Amino acid sequence: MIRLRLRCACFGALIAASLPGLAVDRVIFARLGPAEASLFVSNADGAAERPLTPAGSLDYNPSWSPKGDWIVFTSERAGPADLYRIHPDGTGLERLTDDPAYDDQAGFSPDGKHIVFVSTRAGGRANLWILDASSHRARALTSGDGGDFRPSWSPDGRWIAFSSDRDSDLRPAKGRWERLHIVDIYLVHPDGTGLKRISQHGGFCGSPKWTPDSKSVVAYCMSDEDTWTYRSGREDGDDQLMKIDIASGQTTPVPAGPGVKLVPSVMPSGEIAYLRHDKSTNGIFYAGGRFGPAGADLHAPSWSPDGAHVVYSRYISKPASEPVKQWSRNGEFDLYKTAWLPAYDASGEHLAITKMNSSDKTSLLIIDGDKPARPILEKQGLILGPSWSPDGKQIVVGVGGFTAFLDFASGGKKPADPVNGGAQVAILNSDGSGYRLLTSGNNNNAFASFAPDGKHIVYRTSGPDGEGLRIMDLADSSVTTLTDDYDNFPVWSPRGDSIAFMRRIDGNFEVMTIHPDGKQLSQLTHTRGNEAHIAWSPDGERMLFTSSRMGFKDEALLIGAPQPYGEIFVMNAAGTHVEQLTDDQWEEGGPAWQPHSIPKLAAASAAQ
Repeated sequence: MIRLRLRCACFGALIAASLPGLAVDRVIFARLGPAEASLFVSNADGAAERPLTPAGSLDYNPSWSPKGDWIVFTSERAGPADLYRIHPDGTGLERLTDDPAYDDQAGFSPDGKHIVFVSTRAGGRANLWILDASSHRARALTSGDGGDFRPSWSPDGRWIAFSSDRDSDLRPAKGRWERLHIVDIYLVHPDGTGLKRISQHGGFCGSPKWTPDSKSVVAYCMSDEDTWTYRSGREDGDDQLMKIDIASGQTTPVPAGPGVKLVPSVMPSGEIAYLRHDKSTNGIFYAGGRFGPAGADLHAPSWSPDGAHVVYSRYISKPASEPVKQWSRNGEFDLYKTAWLPAYDASGEHLAITKMNSSDKTSLLIIDGDKPARPILEKQGLILGPSWSPDGKQIVVGVGGFTAFLDFASGGKKPADPVNGGAQVAILNSDGSGYRLLTSGNNNNAFASFAPDGKHIVYRTSGPDGEGLRIMDLADSSVTTLTDDYDNFPVWSPRGDSIAFMRRIDGNFEVMTIHPDGKQLSQLTHTRGNEAHIAWSPDGERMLFTSSRMGFKDEALLIGAPQPYGEIFVMNAAGTHVEQLTDDQWEEGGPAWQPHSIPKLAAASAAQ
């Protein structure tokens, strides 16, 4: 039965690929992450910088081999994140892994024959694997529901140190919906035995690196709440570098300069080097007072065995409005990334997105087919969550302060208070004319969705006048209370008989549905963490949503996004047959499902 179902799915995918008129499902979403990333090599002081890999791909997290003859790194040049290696002079590029899972954060064994790395190939969680560099065969090293990150092999070959949130409860930051990253330092033998934690649980310690005698590791440590405060790189601070004795667990502060210090390394001389990433200064520093390559775009440095050279990645952030093709775990879905919270009209020929123009202004843009995006509205503050009327003639949006979002963008820490700077639901014609507000008052009113009849909208409200979902009759502006709980992101089903939304339950955020008359409330997901950003399929049979259920895939401060763990999922309208579509370390959200029709000839061929 299962084998037959798989064969049918594969056959359907082949037909979709071979028939030009039979389109696969096209899904578009927002991604917070670099548009490009390339590797560079320079002297330890930053002089003589040169590119190691060409621009145009995503190449990151390099690691120098013990003999200095190879640099292994992660690349998305062929689809999912895989491991590659290259000589320091840029020759000999070789692909090491070829798996649809996420492979990243590689580290060499002392003899250079094996590589320990992070992978999601066993159940979707970020665990450690070991790769034979010659045969390319891989085996699992760790397992569990938590995430394991940043492995480092001891010089004597006996231990692998790594950071892990396997004991974390993923509690939210104070006053926020984003999760704190509580991480400990662990050790494990290369054969998988002897797993033990050596750091004190409750805060964050990450990116362990060994001292030459294999008796201690050096890590960067901070409080759990600071993993939110420093996540954007726009806040000044002063975390600590700590030396942890692996036998006793005793910790000793490592003298270093000020600032938010990340990913420390131990130089052959014993000096500690680190990446500083905060509001004041960004770049490589050495505990002795000298400095190396600089720039806020610099990430994940790794030094040559003699300490004379350093390799690192530089990120390029240039978010494109027009959709950019992405890799998909399921060949029946074409995935594209774009700007914030995209929305298709019923024809599937017009796409609405919002894009920040500056620190305090946002535009609503329309993309017609393959044409460049054109602005139809600009406002102070944010424009969020566009939704088209069924006839494609009007769009509703949320407009206002949304200070929890804006303050993140500008480095602030304002909690997600109910009013959140204030917002109202507005409506305008698809050409930008006829703009007017539909709501008023002290609450934050936003994330509206049209009913299929075009006569009603559902939206969320939060503030002193109550919270929950409201339905407005557009003819007379009368408002009916649908729910009075902490609910958000309502989306009306194309069939009109159901509204999907997100609800906070016991600190978690779950996908719910309810009939427009307030009856038949159902909880579809039961996940520890955050579910959000729901989108119906055009036929109302399935829905997309974003979820943190697979956990972190890297240390939170090394990604630069507020929630570096959002993946896109699809499920049936009843909450069954849940499938993951994306698998990477970037934050993804706000999916939209493009309506499309199947020509009769192609449909008949597929049926045969």
